[in-house]
Amino acid sequence: MSDTPAKPVLFWFRRDLRLADHPGLHAALERARANGGAVIPVFVHDREAGGLGAAPRWRLGEGLRVFAEALAEKGSRLILRQGEPLQVLRDLIDETGADCVMWQRAYAPDSIERDSDVKAALQKDGIEVESHPGHLLFEPWTVETKQGGFYKVYTPMWNMVKDRDVPEPLRAPSDLRAPDRWPDSDALDDWEMGAAMRRGAAVVAAHATVGEAAARDKFNRFLRDTIADYASGRDRMDAHGTSEMSEPLSYGEIGPRTLWHGAKGAGQGKGVETYLKELVWREFAYHLMYHTPRLLSDNWREKWDSFPWKEDRRLREVRAWEQARTGVPIVDAALREMYVTGRMHNRARMIVASYLCKHCMVHWRIGQEWFADCLIDWDPASNALGWQWTAGSGPDAAPYFRVYNPYTQAEKFDPDGSYVTAWVAEGQARPPATALAYFDAIPRAWGLSPDDPYPEPVVSHEEGRARALEAYENRDF
Repeated sequence: MSDTPAKPVLFWFRRDLRLADHPGLHAALERARANGGAVIPVFVHDREAGGLGAAPRWRLGEGLRVFAEALAEKGSRLILRQGEPLQVLRDLIDETGADCVMWQRAYAPDSIERDSDVKAALQKDGIEVESHPGHLLFEPWTVETKQGGFYKVYTPMWNMVKDRDVPEPLRAPSDLRAPDRWPDSDALDDWEMGAAMRRGAAVVAAHATVGEAAARDKFNRFLRDTIADYASGRDRMDAHGTSEMSEPLSYGEIGPRTLWHGAKGAGQGKGVETYLKELVWREFAYHLMYHTPRLLSDNWREKWDSFPWKEDRRLREVRAWEQARTGVPIVDAALREMYVTGRMHNRARMIVASYLCKHCMVHWRIGQEWFADCLIDWDPASNALGWQWTAGSGPDAAPYFRVYNPYTQAEKFDPDGSYVTAWVAEGQARPPATALAYFDAIPRAWGLSPDDPYPEPVVSHEEGRARALEAYENRDF
């Protein structure tokens, strides 16, 4: 019998902070068991993590904290290192004797480039490297039209995949064998991932759903109490009619297969079908990002490059929109909900995006970047597709001339005004705690107070709609 110690497997976690329904981790554990070794979980604070906006970077830090605790309960650890991933992984290979590195695939263009470079270099070093699925239901190269291309329209894609077999989610491992010696780890607090949030972090923390266990509990409540009415209730901003899974999905604290099979197990009603369609809309966004990376940064429909959007962030209407002082109650309520909770109701996202891009004639990219800084459920593909869908510049987009009327939207989806009341303090004798929390979260430099008079609209609906339609009529494409 050889006295040579078994070589461990390094598993590089990114946005997959869970133990259940994790094909990559499952494969790593199988390999380690076969070889008598251990799996060493690793997270690398690289340029991608450091480049996140204030809210998602803070939220990632909270997710890492809870995930490290979950690993510890299984007898394992999360090794934290900062630097370029290739060098970090090479250092860990030298320190541990690992001969294999695994990770869950990412699909953003920068992530693909990073992972491809790391894989090629480590393989040249003689290290086994494997990437695994898990962030999506269907890998982007496995869903094709009859002509062999990718889907640019959602509905045909839904019809193609709705009856596909989706593997059952894998169980979480009962324990994680520890190596004989753990490598050194950075301290999470030293990374100061919440520094850019400043005082807003304490406000948002009260509304965050952090970690795998919390995500699963919330999803089970959704299946029990809400999914049956999801088709009719999901657009109501004054009610809790959504699953609120976008946040844990973004950090991989729950897997899409868990959501898919959980929903299917809830019955055959309209609510279930509508929820499954939403999961496939997320897939649609990711597949588009994979096949056409310009979705993230440029007009997907290139002819829109000539459209006369404003791109100066210093504009009065941009500042009013970012500070949730547009003078349009439903718009301001939605933007304040985001500042306080780190999330925004999906119907509200469409309303505020339409107001910025159409009423204010501001480029969607400015709104996209603001969301990327403020959302704890920020997701590169979904955020980009949502903005381009509303602006009219994206694939399968809403027509530009469909200009949401924020007042009729409020009448329909916040009929008694309770959503606005919950988030807009000005003019209320006794504003609720949610509305006051906005003033605790925002930068002091903004100089805003709940006692301020509520502003007149920075752009009225009539003026904004007329201007947007005129620009559309006079476009040169």
